[in-house]
Amino acid sequence: MDLNELSAWIAPALLLMALAGCVYALLAAILVGRFAAQPTPTLAADAPRPGVSILKPLCGLEPDLFENLDSFCRQDYAGPVQVVFGVQNAADPAIGVVQRLRAAHPCLTIDLVVDASQHGSNRKVSNLINMSDKIAHDVVVLADSDMSVRSDYLERVVAALSQPGVSGVTCLYHGVPGDRGLCAQLAALAIDVQFVPNVILGTTFDLARPCFGSTIAMTAASLARIGGFRAFKDDLADDYAIGEALRAEGGRVAIPALTIGHACVDTELSGLWRHELRWNRTIRNVDPKGYAGSVVTHAFPLALLAALMPGAGAGALAVAALALACRILLCLRIERAFGLAPHAYWLLPIRDMLSFINFTWSFVSGAVTWKGHDYRVVADGTLIPEHGLGRESRATSV
Repeated sequence: MDLNELSAWIAPALLLMALAGCVYALLAAILVGRFAAQPTPTLAADAPRPGVSILKPLCGLEPDLFENLDSFCRQDYAGPVQVVFGVQNAADPAIGVVQRLRAAHPCLTIDLVVDASQHGSNRKVSNLINMSDKIAHDVVVLADSDMSVRSDYLERVVAALSQPGVSGVTCLYHGVPGDRGLCAQLAALAIDVQFVPNVILGTTFDLARPCFGSTIAMTAASLARIGGFRAFKDDLADDYAIGEALRAEGGRVAIPALTIGHACVDTELSGLWRHELRWNRTIRNVDPKGYAGSVVTHAFPLALLAALMPGAGAGALAVAALALACRILLCLRIERAFGLAPHAYWLLPIRDMLSFINFTWSFVSGAVTWKGHDYRVVADGTLIPEHGLGRESRATSV
């Protein structure tokens, strides 16, 4: 079979997938609007609020760390609130940020755990294990350090957790690029125009069962029943695994109709590439069939590939233009639904091409880089460190 004959088969297949991707984008735009418009659970004004322990594992001085953590300390919540921070290095500069938070919120219970103990290959989960003894309240909320929230966040999360049949709550998140330049804007686009609609469409049709590190809320009793954090010490997708364990308890993991902010801090393409490769390989291990099927969401790159085939004609370029128009429409819809700032729409074709290349490369190997450490990911999603992990047992609470 010569190149022309091969092209006669490949180009139509690529265009068919690209057209499917256009339909996908339009359907996602409709579902995003419906999701954002749905009523959110509320607590009665006179109802007692359960105490909440917010767990914040930290590692290093991230950009905007104080501002992000401070947003969790400024909650309009009538119940008792405790914030537990944890680091694994006594020289971690994040400790200084915690001290600033204590000074800024003298009436808030803020605990800091400094413990170098390593319980498995997942360093974040090891940090959470070390922090667990400090949990003082009935509701436990985990949230990554690069998230920022509005003052009604805790009220809305606890209200969602109080609904019948709910064993856990997680939250969608949107990108916050700040003024960090092109790479941060590309990262925010990936979150807002790819991640968010994919999740909403997947959950609408029961094709996905997500749980995100942005927020995982549960009762302390549920955490104990699923084996505590030790049950997830070697999982790459620890957030997903926690969600599955909560569902196995007989409840569902609710996603309220709000998004919280995710700080996009990459200023270099290499860092953006590594982060997105880790995310893609995590998703690939959690749901390999669904991940492979998501190739149709890359409509613009697929149409461009078809256009490069011999004899493809102007039709392929027309499909590429249609795909790009659908992406812009989806972006506009998401911005309006969640009240987000407008994106630089001219970056969308660049964003789509970068995502497609990263998606393709994610099938090559299972290597990931996480917080400066290299790992391999085996078939069941377990992290295997490339180098040994220390197991010091010195711990302090300050």
